[in-house]
Parts: sequence; structure tokens; C-alpha cells
Amino acid sequence: MEEFERVPVAPSGLKPARYFAASYAGEHVAGTEFVIGAMFVSWGVGAGEVISGLVLGNLLAVLSWVLICAPIATDTRLTLYAYLEKIAGPGFIKIYSVINGILFCVLAGAMITVSASAVRILFGIPPQVEWYPTSPMFVLVALGVGAVVSFAAMRGFSFVARFAEVASPWMILMFFVGGAAMLPLILAATPSVPDLTGWSDFLAMAEASIWIDQGTDLGFWHVVAIAWGANLAFHGGLGDMSILRFARRSSYAWFSVIGMFIGHFAAWLAAGIMGAGAALLLKQPLTSLDAGEVAFQALGPVGILVVIVAGWTTSNPTIYRSGLAFQSLHPAWSRERVTLVVGVITTVIACFPFVFTKLLDFLGIMALVMAPIGGLIFAEHVLFRRLGLTPYWRTAQNLTINLPALITWVGSVALASLLGFGMGVHVLFLFVPAWLAAAVLYPVLAAMMGARVAATPHMAAAETAERARQQAEADILESHKAVGLARASGSRMLMAGAMLSLFGAVWLGATVLAGGSLTQFQTLIIWPTATYFVFAILLALREPEAAA
Repeated sequence: MEEFERVPVAPSGLKPARYFAASYAGEHVAGTEFVIGAMFVSWGVGAGEVISGLVLGNLLAVLSWVLICAPIATDTRLTLYAYLEKIAGPGFIKIYSVINGILFCVLAGAMITVSASAVRILFGIPPQVEWYPTSPMFVLVALGVGAVVSFAAMRGFSFVARFAEVASPWMILMFFVGGAAMLPLILAATPSVPDLTGWSDFLAMAEASIWIDQGTDLGFWHVVAIAWGANLAFHGGLGDMSILRFARRSSYAWFSVIGMFIGHFAAWLAAGIMGAGAALLLKQPLTSLDAGEVAFQALGPVGILVVIVAGWTTSNPTIYRSGLAFQSLHPAWSRERVTLVVGVITTVIACFPFVFTKLLDFLGIMALVMAPIGGLIFAEHVLFRRLGLTPYWRTAQNLTINLPALITWVGSVALASLLGFGMGVHVLFLFVPAWLAAAVLYPVLAAMMGARVAATPHMAAAETAERARQQAEADILESHKAVGLARASGSRMLMAGAMLSLFGAVWLGATVLAGGSLTQFQTLIIWPTATYFVFAILLALREPEAAA
């Protein structure tokens, strides 16, 4: 399982486009979408502000992946940690990797907790909405879910991506079908809207019964900030260098559109609809329900599976990233063993439900801490030569810690924190000034502290070798550009079976919209789910990994 933790990914290790389509769909159509989607309902932000804010914020997120993260990842073919060590030094990376790895552990813990919130329904465990577990059985459930996730992350990027490839199409569809199944219930509770005949009727119902404007201080720009900043650590903070370094082309970052506009737009809206419907069915406030309960009320037993799988597809790559972070502390450490240790730590964290009840606050803090790293790497990789500075100048002076980088990181976080605590800027907005401050401050400090040094012979030789590596990679990719592998007839039949299963699920959802029974729908949706997974798993086993 070659993961190229310390060196550029070899051309033979590059992955086809479908891996990234599946990875973005699987990671960003996740169990936490139930948490965030339902949160917009409880916020009291109007439907128009939610929908328009999500459009703009998700567009900015996609552009951050495409214009910032992917070009650096595919140019260097390095993990964030290996490249940051090259820029800032081994002393710096040890500090950063520990902080970064802990943040990813907490984030992955939230995903495992969400999955466990679904499994707990099977055992009659009450919803876990406190910051601590209120049931010993829930702890056992979280430990079991965490063990499965940790095993998948240990297998490496290919296994994580192929798992997402199987699960993503069905998981995406379940959000849409679950939301559609709840619409008649919400419509019946909205006397002002007699029927859904078009977009205007849906918007009127949404404003009256789902996203009800309660005149809070939160509004359009807060929604934009959540959609853009929720994954700032991955795009603007360059955490997804660990994933996109495997991409054959930088343009594969456009597959983030799938994650953002299906996951963080459509799925958030669908989760809000399911949350509002579940609150109506149970006659309880939405804040007292967890993700598992919301999905169960909409989709029945299949809803439990949706939340479990959705939590897995997000926590798998997150634990993988965390393992890379800690493995960077010592090159001799095995990535698999480090990932196992990380998985154990993450699973223990997952036993405490605060990790998803305070998810948004945590995402804001995580974005604040990681944004300056993206800004300073962007500055060195993109701006230095334009400013007459020498990239990787630290190596000329053999510095263990790049002091301008350390000052930039601490100073940018401090500046943004001052805006938050001193001037009342909401935590969701702080990643923007933190990133910009780092991109400006780092070149200034570096110029003052040695970055105008002439390249040494060793640096020149390393630069020549890197250009040769990039050219060799480009030649190999160009020679394989027109090569494709046709699907065998058996694979086509399996694909047809999987697609028919998904079509059956859509048809069942449509029957509820047409006035059918929600209970009957929840019973029958089990069958297309089962057949889909049979066909999809068999297809994944047949398909060659190298297919483009």
C-alpha cells in the first residue's frame, strides 16, 4: 500500500477521475449534513437567505479548491505536511502536525458520533444531545463504529475512495428521496399553501414551515461563511493536498462541485426538510433530535443505514489525513500503525457527543487555525518568484524552523482572534482575514529575514530534478491520454442493475409525493437499497482500478 507519504506521488500512483468524483461526493454528502441542514432550520434564517447564501458560499468553496489547492497539489505531488516541512522546516512541521492531527481527530470523531446516533436506535438508546454520553451502551456503539472506520482508513487512499465510489450514488439519492417523502407532511401543516404546483409554492411553504425567518442576527452572509468556510481546512488551508496529489490533472478539483452543490447545497436543504418533518411527527423541538432520529423518521430503517454510511464516508478520509499528519512527525513510523493509533484516539473522542452538538463552532476555530498555513504556502509557491524572492530559501540557511512562517501563523491567528473577541466579528468570518493576513505578512517578513538569498548549488540541483520529474510525469500522462478501457458486458449488466435499483428508489419517493403512505414507503425502500449495494459492490470488484 504505497502512499508516498514523504516523496512526490509517482505517475503509476496517480488515480483516475472517477475516484475524485466519488471521494468528493462521499465525503461531502455525509452524516453531518443532517446536523448542519437541521441547524439552518433552528437558526431562524429565512428560506431565501438560506438558499442564496448556500449558492454563493459553495461556489467560493469550489473556486478555492480549483484555483488554490489543486494547482499546488498536482504541481508538487506532496502531502501538505511534506510540502510544509520543505518550506517551514522540520521544527515547524512537528508543531503544526500535532495541532492539525488533533483537529482532524475531533472532526472525524464528530462523524463517528453521527453514525453512532443512528446505530443507537437499534438498541433503544435515547438521543445523545448532551456534551457527554448519557448511556454506557452508546459508548459501546461508538467504539464499534470507530473500529470499522479506522480499519478503512488504514487501508489507504484507494480503499477510502472505492468505498465512497460504491456508497455515494445511493447516499445522495437517499437525501433527495427522504426530503421528498417529508414534503406532504409539511405541506399538510401549512394551511397557507394548499398545493405544491411550482417553485413559488415550495418557497412559500419553506418560509412558513421550514426555514422561518425569526429576525435573528444571523443571515445571508453567515450562511455564505458556513458554506465557504466549513471545509476551509481542506481547500484554502490546503489539507486536500493529501488527496489531490493523486489526481492526474488539476482540473479534477472541479469534482468538488458534486460535494458542494449536491452535498452542501441540496443535501443541506433536504436535511432541513427532513428535520422539520421529523419535528412535526414527534411533536418535539428539532434541537432535541439527533441525526439518526431525523433520518429514521424520514426513511425508516434505511435512514439508519444512510447515517451510518454517510458518517463512514466522511470520517474515513479525515482519519486518513490525521494519520498522515502524525506520521509526518517521524518518517520511520508506519502510516498504517499511526492511523490505527489515530483511529483509537478519534473513537474515544466520538464517545462524547459535544463534537457534533458544537460542530459549527469547532469548524470556525479549525478554519481560523489552518487558514494562515494555506495563505503562507500560497505565497511561497505562487508569489515568491514574482516578488523577487527565493522559494525554499530556508534550506539555504539550514534553518530548523522558518521563523517568518511561525510569526506569520501566530500573528495571523492573533489578528483574526482580535477581530473576533475585540470587535465582535463572528467566528464564522475569521478565516478570511486570517488567510489574507498570512498571504501578505509572510512575504514581507521573509524578505526582511533572508528570502532574497541566492539559490545554493544544492537548491539549484533540487530545482532541476523537480522540473525533470514534472516533465517526465507530463510525458507519461500525455502518452496515456487517449487510452481508455471499455467495460465488459458483465460490468455493463451490473451497472444497469445498480441504476435500475436507484430508479426504483426514486419511484417510491414519487409515490409518497403523489399521496402514498409514508410507512409503506419506509418498508419498501429497503429492497432497492439492498439490490443497489449487491450490484455496486460486484461492479467495484470487477472494475480495474486504472480505468479512466
